[in-house]
Amino acid sequence: MPRDGTLRLIVVDLDDTLWPCAPVIRQAEEALWAWLAPRAPRLHASQDLATLRAHRIGYSRAHPALAHDITALRTAALAEALRESGDDPALAEPAVEVFVAARQRVEPYPDVPDVLARWRRRYQLIAVSNGNADVERTPLRGLFHHALSAADVGAMRPDPALFRAAIERAGVEPAAAMHVGDDPVNDVVTARAFGLRTAWVNRSGRAFPADLPRADVEVPDLGALAAWLAG
Repeated sequence: MPRDGTLRLIVVDLDDTLWPCAPVIRQAEEALWAWLAPRAPRLHASQDLATLRAHRIGYSRAHPALAHDITALRTAALAEALRESGDDPALAEPAVEVFVAARQRVEPYPDVPDVLARWRRRYQLIAVSNGNADVERTPLRGLFHHALSAADVGAMRPDPALFRAAIERAGVEPAAAMHVGDDPVNDVVTARAFGLRTAWVNRSGRAFPADLPRADVEVPDLGALAAWLAG
């Protein structure tokens, strides 16, 4: 008998669940830096990507109210760095637009497109992200019924606001939903505490933290989870 008999909604994390995140962020930061080079010569002479990243981290710690909106945070931090270097802080907004556009140039894991296409026909499918990935601007466009970000709901995981918004959008109870993600705390613990079933996608063979409640199922990829749900 399939294990998904009462399942109506699958909520899916994006970064490192559907595609590798680190190379995407790296290429997006490099695109931003290349765009800034001829337009912000003072910043370019006094900073590099590593120091600009450190500046942004320091800015985020000083402005926790922006933590849930990564795009607004990047823009404000870059504007401050430009101002401090003597360049035009108005360059921050178009520079971050370059970053965000490059940030959508992801390469999904091979198992992902086919499984999502099959799931879309069977369940409601909602993407959630703490960051600024826009799934409708990626190669996975059209595979989700809805997409929600931390900026949309005003809080990032481990706050449960994204899961609350997802089940309200789908019109289901938490027990009729499963969350699929790669992060033990943000994905497994938070979704489980809100009443969702949970699947931990462990593509790298990590050990799950011994002090945390485990997911309902651990899988190496979405194909294995689809097979598990089918029983």
